[in-house]
Amino acid sequence: QVQLVESGGGLVQPGGSLRLSCAASGIIFRINTMEWYRQAPGKGRELVARITSSSYTIYADSVKGRFTISRDNAKNTAYLQMNSLKPEDTAVYYCTSMGYWGQGTPVTVSS
Repeated sequence: QVQLVESGGGLVQPGGSLRLSCAASGIIFRINTMEWYRQAPGKGRELVARITSSSYTIYADSVKGRFTISRDNAKNTAYLQMNSLKPEDTAVYYCTSMGYWGQGTPVTVSS
């Protein structure tokens, strides 16, 4: 049974940082691409970042230079380090791999 469990979301002030984690089970983590998506209120889901099995990464233009995706194959965990957060980063953040999705973790950027 595949499970993706996100954690690390919360309320942060503009300019602050958060690190999201995605713990995976039921998949051969090291060979799979991991992705982070987000869905802001009233908007569609959008790709934030992707990391392949060889650690090749891509980012949405809106987060380049501020967010960093990484993975720890020994811990079966993917991360999203988010710095210089802006109010427009407010969304529910989801981890996905192989068509499976986590439950999401909410991030609110507000003063």
